[in-house]
Amino acid sequence: MSSRMFKRIEKTLTAFQTLEGAGFPVREGIGRKPVGELDPFLLLHHMGPVTYAPGKAVGAPWHPHRGFETVTYFLQGQGRHSDSLGNRGYLNAGDVQWMSAGSGIIHDEGPSEGMKTKGGTMEGFQIWVNLPASQKFSAPKYQDLPRDRIPEYKGENYLVRVIAGEVEDVKAITQTTTPIYLLDFRIEKNAKAVTQKIPVGFNSCIYVYRGTALFGEEKKEASEGDVVVFTQSGDNIKVELPAESASGVKFLLLAGQPIGEPVERKGPFVLNTREQLRQAFEDYYNGTLASVPATFTIKSAASIEDYDPQDPKFSIV
Repeated sequence: MSSRMFKRIEKTLTAFQTLEGAGFPVREGIGRKPVGELDPFLLLHHMGPVTYAPGKAVGAPWHPHRGFETVTYFLQGQGRHSDSLGNRGYLNAGDVQWMSAGSGIIHDEGPSEGMKTKGGTMEGFQIWVNLPASQKFSAPKYQDLPRDRIPEYKGENYLVRVIAGEVEDVKAITQTTTPIYLLDFRIEKNAKAVTQKIPVGFNSCIYVYRGTALFGEEKKEASEGDVVVFTQSGDNIKVELPAESASGVKFLLLAGQPIGEPVERKGPFVLNTREQLRQAFEDYYNGTLASVPATFTIKSAASIEDYDPQDPKFSIV
């Protein structure tokens, strides 16, 4: 019988606040700062929560990508996505869109028409996952994951939405290029200590988006907006609630096998060399960046729901 070896905490930092796209607020936990890149993760943005008046909701208008994947996960509100190849879709609360930009895509992402008209609260995450050099120029592809297709693990007084990776015997349906975990933990106030197995050698971190918890055997306290980064050694992560916790905690756990390749990035492009980066900008400006049709390996069959900011189905917080 093997014994657990808990990962130790490497550092704890607080995400910084900024504006993105057409001016929507985000907290950045991975990216430029405070953590920097955490191979294979390039970016973690917590979008909102922000409540818009009717006619005021904004998003990220048309922009290109090449060389990595974007993962968009909605907690509240309703989003819309369009790309230069004619694809169009919507995200309701609890839905995930996993887009592999590959050789190139130009897209427009933001609130749905209903949310623009009626207003309401928008909240979610966008995560950028790097692609290895062998996949950076592959055909773009999408995995649209509606809320009811995302597997869930139910423990004693806690629940985990398994977006990528696995929890015990519950495995995600997402197909990832690099072995990664993306887990949404919701731990209730009466829960005992919770552990999650993460392979030795993986980079891993936790981003807290509601409440407060104690992380690692060090019992380091972290609250909303904090990022806890763990060492590669060890094969389990431990979380427990403070004795006085009245509301529990909610957090994302990200872990991945490092790609270990050179990274050259600027704006919306992430490649391996400066020449590839220069070529990406040239291709974008001469109109040849997004010339390969995208494919859907998982696609939601659901049609857009009429958005109502007062309807609880448009929030999973």
